[in-house]
Amino acid sequence: MFAGVTETVTVVGGGLAGCEAAWQLARRGVRVRLCEMRPLRSSPAHATDQLAELVCSNSLRSDAPENAVGVLHEELRRAGSLVLAAADANRVPAGSALAVDRIAFARAVSERIEAEPAIELVRAEVTELPEDLAILATGPLTSDALAARVRELCGDALYFYDSIAPVVYADSLDLDVIFRASRWQDAGEGDGDYLNIPLSREGYHRFVEELLAAEKLPLHAFEKPQYFEGCLPIEVMAERGPLTLAFGPMKPVGLADPRGGPTPFAVVQLRQEDKRGTLYNLVGFQTKMKQGEQKRIFRSLPGMANAVFARFGSVHRNTFIRAPELLDERLQHRARPGLHFAGQMAGVEGYVESAALGLLAGVFVAARAHGGEAPLPPATTALGALLRHLREADPRHFQPMNVNFGLFAPLEGDAARAKRRERNARLSARALADLEAWTRAIGAAPVSP
Repeated sequence: MFAGVTETVTVVGGGLAGCEAAWQLARRGVRVRLCEMRPLRSSPAHATDQLAELVCSNSLRSDAPENAVGVLHEELRRAGSLVLAAADANRVPAGSALAVDRIAFARAVSERIEAEPAIELVRAEVTELPEDLAILATGPLTSDALAARVRELCGDALYFYDSIAPVVYADSLDLDVIFRASRWQDAGEGDGDYLNIPLSREGYHRFVEELLAAEKLPLHAFEKPQYFEGCLPIEVMAERGPLTLAFGPMKPVGLADPRGGPTPFAVVQLRQEDKRGTLYNLVGFQTKMKQGEQKRIFRSLPGMANAVFARFGSVHRNTFIRAPELLDERLQHRARPGLHFAGQMAGVEGYVESAALGLLAGVFVAARAHGGEAPLPPATTALGALLRHLREADPRHFQPMNVNFGLFAPLEGDAARAKRRERNARLSARALADLEAWTRAIGAAPVSP
């Protein structure tokens, strides 16, 4: 499809963005040196040496077309994304969400990258910014040495904290107490994809009191507890008011025990982690409580008395740069031509958004390696909306952002005045229609199973 070029592009970081960028470069005839420091040096959140390891949740969020992230999923599929192909191939039941067996998913991405002849995988820590054509996609857990170089180039590298939810073994749960159902599940529809722990009003308030009194892991003395609003520790949410959780991750709306019984005041949902259904994570229960406190408090929940934890929750720092001030429309640093940023470091939040920037950076850099310039995706698409946010957001108050319909180019005329559900459907349809010319222009090809 593309004639090869002599220049080798360095991609730093073997996460979702780095692997996607490397794949897009290789698909376009560009040789890649993909650098990943694990297993020679690990991070506080990673547990394996696999590429594309998912450290927070196993969910890539909604796959529904009327949801903005669902639109981004479909755009990535049509643009030839390795990450979405691996996710689809290793999907686990999660209602309308795209959740994956995280071990199988990482293995699938790793095997495709390692088998690609145009990609040289280098297991070594990079401590200096590359001098030649390169993509920096080291993400929120960038090593201290490389983060220092980023600060020298970019000024005040900003940060917030991401939290990780705990995971338990399914066979350690009491299914006489816990019921299986999906939200708004119709009677007779099936078993449902989620396990649900029902709480009474009294049980809910006791649980909240325990969260507030629990011993938490302290942050460094020089750091402020800045959290991403979409991934708040559960105890931080509880501090905002006694009913915050009941209207948030523990809301009971649309959930009924198919076996009968009283309507729960609140519900804890557990989502399947792996294809065999041996592991479940506590949805929305990301936390910075100490491990002993997690075990004690979560085991106090109905049906969790004997819960065995495969992984406890934790908190980690997420570092990013002031993209609107520092990057051009193709993710290139304005003061360092040839150096591109991708993934969460560039100023997006979420697995899918990180992969999307990796795909875009790979496409842009591949075109440059061939002596050309790739077109930008239309602003009416989810991909274009993310780039537009990075380019046009106020740099003084810049925060990483998940994709949402508020970032898309607005509808016009009567369509703009339609009800929200109809507007979202029209935004989705328009995005996929407008994407077609761009995918043709960049030579996108589907990823084979």
